[in-house]
Amino acid sequence: MEQRRIGNTDLVTSAIGFGTWEMSTTMYGSIDVTEAARAVNAAIDAGITLFDTAEVYGPFHSEELLAKALGKRRDQIILVTKVGFQYDDMKVTGTNSQPEHVIARTDSCLERLDTDVIDLMLIHWPDHDTPIEDTMGALEQLKTDGKIRHYGVSNFNVEMMETCQQHGSLAANQVGYHMFDRRMEAEVLPWCHANDVGYMSYGSLGFGLLTGAFTADTTFEKGDWRARGGAFGLPLFEAEPFAQEVRVADRLVELAKEHDKSLAQMAISWVLGHEAVSVALVGMRNEHELNENVAATEWKLTDDIRAQIDQVFADEGVPTYVDAPQALLPG
Repeated sequence: MEQRRIGNTDLVTSAIGFGTWEMSTTMYGSIDVTEAARAVNAAIDAGITLFDTAEVYGPFHSEELLAKALGKRRDQIILVTKVGFQYDDMKVTGTNSQPEHVIARTDSCLERLDTDVIDLMLIHWPDHDTPIEDTMGALEQLKTDGKIRHYGVSNFNVEMMETCQQHGSLAANQVGYHMFDRRMEAEVLPWCHANDVGYMSYGSLGFGLLTGAFTADTTFEKGDWRARGGAFGLPLFEAEPFAQEVRVADRLVELAKEHDKSLAQMAISWVLGHEAVSVALVGMRNEHELNENVAATEWKLTDDIRAQIDQVFADEGVPTYVDAPQALLPG
């Protein structure tokens, strides 16, 4: 497995990270919990060393399931989790990155994850009601207290990250990046690369769009967030865009076949081809998905293949949003 360093830290990780958002039975449809737990251990055996979760996944369920699946193998991996939301009776009511909240929620994460230290703690979402310097102070305190090794952010734009750097040192920013959403190529990815801040790409498979599993008639069960249509400021799962995206995916499946690869492998390789990307996070619910994803690191896309991919998008008239305004970032 290819190894990459996260920013300017001592965290060296497999190029593919195990994303556990899908290990939340209330947000991504139903899953086989036993199979998911088995996939965690198989991933470690296959060389995956970074596991990413968050307290909001469930909420709380993903962290608990991951802790049980890891068991005594916790020390073999880099553990990443995220805080920054406010809850009321298990429902998210808004963002909250106030220092006392960040510290209290980190303590809860440590307990659920059954660990003494979190390798990388991220602020999950911008909180525009709390000064960034206050939040950074809490993260520095957690680091001083030995509860976290490094810290970073998720879904922050360049202006926010620059403010963070005035009051601390970010290890990483975790933001969505895949073939259907290239907004971060304009500013965020170049900034991270230039400032030695790691970039953790989530949604590497386009939240399922880049697996080849969907048809124009695909529907999502109740509780699956994709049923709402929108996806992080983009209309990816609304009826008309979705139908166009499926056509693109069908053509990309055939392109991948020409190289004896799957669409998922092409999508992961595409993300890892960007020089700023430290790790591509991918959800893996079972060992079949795991084995397919791991094999993607062996394939380096040529400029010609990448050009063919872009041509498919152009032929179908499907946007990649690379020139979309940065205001589309959550905020």
